Amino acid sequence: MKKIVRVIPLLTGLAGVSALCASSLFAPLPQHVDFDKEKAMLGKKLYLDPKLSKDGTVACINCHVLQDGSGVDHLATSTGIKGQKGPVNAPTVYNAVYNFVQFWDGRAKDLQDQAGGPVENPLEMGDNFPDVSQKLKNDPQYVSAFEKVYGGKITKETITDAIAEFEKALVTPNSRFDQFLRGDKEALSKSEKEGFELFQSKGCVSCHNGVNLGGNLYQKAGVFEKFPQTDNFTGRYAVTGDEKDKYFVKVPTLRNISRTAPYFHHGKTPDLRTAVVQMGYYQLGISLSLDEADKIVAFLKTLEGEVPEIAK
Repeated sequence: MKKIVRVIPLLTGLAGVSALCASSLFAPLPQHVDFDKEKAMLGKKLYLDPKLSKDGTVACINCHVLQDGSGVDHLATSTGIKGQKGPVNAPTVYNAVYNFVQFWDGRAKDLQDQAGGPVENPLEMGDNFPDVSQKLKNDPQYVSAFEKVYGGKITKETITDAIAEFEKALVTPNSRFDQFLRGDKEALSKSEKEGFELFQSKGCVSCHNGVNLGGNLYQKAGVFEKFPQTDNFTGRYAVTGDEKDKYFVKVPTLRNISRTAPYFHHGKTPDLRTAVVQMGYYQLGISLSLDEADKIVAFLKTLEGEVPEIAK
């Protein structure tokens, strides 16, 4: 069943910040993530390898950069083989394991399902798994690695399983907000706490909550005002064919949001302050002052976490 807007009792005042933290609306990211290291290292090799694309020019990392802690390419829409442009902005791969579905339209049920999509998308990597498997079978290093991890099976199933295991490890823990949630009251400044208060009292928390501050429900892009859409972008409708799903998208995580410009599925909003003001207008039906927006941005910057070692 589709979730639209949840009505959540909001506490105002800085005293309410601590109360809300204890209410389980939010949770810190785990500081340690369990994953199969051998699978993940094979998945990392695949993630970095343009061999998965038809012409050998595009790898996963082209659209989902790791080194800067963003997990995105900072383009409005990503570039695939032959210079082709995709229709929507690339979501971050960081902390994607905590999303309840993958892609803006939720067409992939999990990380493994998602990993297969770009490989076969004609605008992205434009290949097919029988050909990809054969290319890997011609590479002695891959033959050895797949023998060790998967008993020699080099298939769509094992390729996507390895990539998903690597992506499972791409968690960015120990942000200052996480430290605050774990009890360090000095982890946030006064203005950042005020931003957190506004984040709650203005209604942002209705969609952005949980461990990922998002990624756990669908919401219509444009609740109170019509949201600027990309050409032919219909959100969930493209998957379900149900008119009620038009323009509904997976709510994005706000983790590391200050690192992932440009914003929204159209990738046309260049900075975070503008994105916050636009969210107030389109999603909440309110006009945020620049001072309010700046305080919310200050809070959002506390969501920057640590880049995991495996991503370096």
